[in-house]
Amino acid sequence: MKRFTAEYVYTLSGEPLRHAFVEVEEDGTIVRTGVCPPGEPVDDGILCPGFVNAHCHVELSYMKGLFRKGTGMAGFIDQINALRDTSSLEDKVAALKEAMDGMWAQGVQAMADISNCDDSFAVKASHPMYTRTFLEVFGAVPEECDAVMEGVRALQEKARSFGLDAAPTPHSCYTTSPQLISASSAAGLEDGFVSFHSEESDEEEQMMMTGSGPMWDNRVANGIPTPPVTGTSSLEYFLERLKAIGLAQPIGGHVLLVHECCLTPEGAAAARKVLAQPFLAVCPLSNLFIHNTLPPIPVMRESGIPICVGTDSLSSNDDLNMLAELECLEKAFDVPMQELLTWACLNGARFLGKEDVMGTLEPGKKPGVVRIVNHKSVRVC
Repeated sequence: MKRFTAEYVYTLSGEPLRHAFVEVEEDGTIVRTGVCPPGEPVDDGILCPGFVNAHCHVELSYMKGLFRKGTGMAGFIDQINALRDTSSLEDKVAALKEAMDGMWAQGVQAMADISNCDDSFAVKASHPMYTRTFLEVFGAVPEECDAVMEGVRALQEKARSFGLDAAPTPHSCYTTSPQLISASSAAGLEDGFVSFHSEESDEEEQMMMTGSGPMWDNRVANGIPTPPVTGTSSLEYFLERLKAIGLAQPIGGHVLLVHECCLTPEGAAAARKVLAQPFLAVCPLSNLFIHNTLPPIPVMRESGIPICVGTDSLSSNDDLNMLAELECLEKAFDVPMQELLTWACLNGARFLGKEDVMGTLEPGKKPGVVRIVNHKSVRVC
């Protein structure tokens, strides 16, 4: 058995323990936590459960350092279209493995990862980190919906042949036709999970609500089909596409709304009405990288929708460092550490349906144990 001590232990199943310990079996199973006897020395920092990276594109890790910052979404999309597939498969796999190994060492226990191809499947299958893979679809032409779904179903079967949990999911309101949003969401909900890029920027909202702005102009200039101009937010548009599936409301399954930089109280209320189990994923450093903005954390906290934390990809971030994301949020919004860790550990585990094995330091679970000290996070178990 192993015993770790710290100035504070955040079990996330109760209040933080001061001058405390965590005891684990050799296989990482939590045995117990408690307060150290008076006079017993303890190690520096805090201990907490392993993190859950709720939104990542690990297969884009080969793009690290290639992107200009502050271009807005239209400029970022231009860059990713120009730079995608500019490396060999060998280099791509090496980069994503290095990224996953780095996250694991920093304490990431699980990841909700977006995939557009099978590059990451073998690495994920052999890695100690748990991943649920969201097989993201694109296709703005309605007539191509059936062909896109046939392709992603084949990719799903390949992922499952590696033993991975994987299912289709739509990318966003502007890259996916109305028919494809509904079809891919329905396929994801068959598995119980959907992850959707929503309200990532003001440019996206302007495009959906008025048919104007940099993203609209970019698509027109490049001959790419434009999304319906609804006069409503992209979140409300997505909810309408979910309702079009025909499922009883509130719709079951875990639905992750990623970014939500333009979320309003009205939008949050609509999500809670339509969805039985909505979650929000914030990626603050990615938002600052692309368009120098942050998600409306006060609105999110007030909504009562569980908040999770992700890093996004190395095309829109300098690192896949969960602690750096938390420190950004703490500095900008003065969120207490207990709440931040709940977002980064427990809520992510709940979204993935893995709260019975991770997310808290409780006896019988195997959540991983992380030490945070001097602005660094290190896996100790």
